Amino acid sequence: MNDESCNFDCDVLIVGGGLVGASLAIALDGSGLRVVQVEAVAPQINPHANPDERSLALARASVNALEALGVWPTIAAKTTPIRRVHVSRRGEFGTVRLDAAEHGLDAFGATCPARELGNGLLMRLDRCANLVRHAPARLTAIESEGDGVVATLASGDGEKRLRTRLLVGADGTASFVRDALGIGADKFDYAQTAFVATVQPERALDGCAYERFTSTGPVALLPLADRRAGVVMTVPSADAARVAALDDAGFIAELHERVGYRLGRFSRLGKRVSHPLARVIAQRVVAPRAVLVGNAAQTIHPIGAQGFNLGLRDALTLAELLLGRARTGDDVGDAALLQHYVELRREDRDGTAATSDSLARWTASEALPLKALRSLSLIAIDRVAPLKQAIVARGMGFRGHAPALALREGT
Repeated sequence: MNDESCNFDCDVLIVGGGLVGASLAIALDGSGLRVVQVEAVAPQINPHANPDERSLALARASVNALEALGVWPTIAAKTTPIRRVHVSRRGEFGTVRLDAAEHGLDAFGATCPARELGNGLLMRLDRCANLVRHAPARLTAIESEGDGVVATLASGDGEKRLRTRLLVGADGTASFVRDALGIGADKFDYAQTAFVATVQPERALDGCAYERFTSTGPVALLPLADRRAGVVMTVPSADAARVAALDDAGFIAELHERVGYRLGRFSRLGKRVSHPLARVIAQRVVAPRAVLVGNAAQTIHPIGAQGFNLGLRDALTLAELLLGRARTGDDVGDAALLQHYVELRREDRDGTAATSDSLARWTASEALPLKALRSLSLIAIDRVAPLKQAIVARGMGFRGHAPALALREGT
């Protein structure tokens, strides 16, 4: 940066310390940029205190990136390779079976408990040499000021004002940054609630991830360590209170009613957490000297398990551009860079969001013409090699521009 850098407290201010915000901060480590991260909750590396019960399906591009970022060695023992994928619709013919070996791959990706990934990212953040972290602290105001943005933070020590060249909103679906920038969001309530838990299947999943479509919403079973299975069961929100009130045996019976007994009987149900599902898409992802990433930019239906993977690619693409500017000493927050970011992310962002939305609606419909069309579509995907290959590539996170960190294979 030039001599004007003394007028700024930092070059990049990341608001949000979740999975995506942390990944961005780590990707910028060693760049020479002055990076500050603000998080409302104090960091705590404690798997028992972390309330996140989600099981993440990490696309191969995400696994590559986490290896390149130095996070993977910390979490590898807690991950499980996804070697096969099985997709079906209850009560209909047609099944898609994907096998990594048939595509010359050892795995399509891997599963990881979200809390383990969060802990791994926190441990890697602790090794960032020049990162300044304010946590717990809350962003309370944003003000444009010439060639920078002034952010006001509130913490136990009082208020603090930071002037930055670029403000990054990585603060989730209910993004304060998005609202403060005056960026609207298109919202759609799916009238569905996802119940997240783990179970012990009688027969091990053996590296196979199952996606089962039903008229009441999709159900996913993900292979986890210790022969456990991660569960995401979607029900109509009107039925959520009844499902939440079920005892363990009742919930397991509800799960069997949707997915059958191909894995034998389920037992040892873990803690259940529920989340109402809605689609929230920011009408734009940039403003003068500001950019939105992750759920602040787009929150999508969990069908296909692409939410975190999409947000991580946001962070990696932005990091790639910022690292380029750091090498040349150019402005990291100018309009040209932000527009380039928008263009690089457009195909992946729009395509992934549209796919998840259409699948959520299309797979739940009971209209007779759609039943036949769904079955024929599953058969076509399963039997037409080029179509199958395209589905595999997209599922692994290689749609549109793939950031360089996502292309690095592990060593």
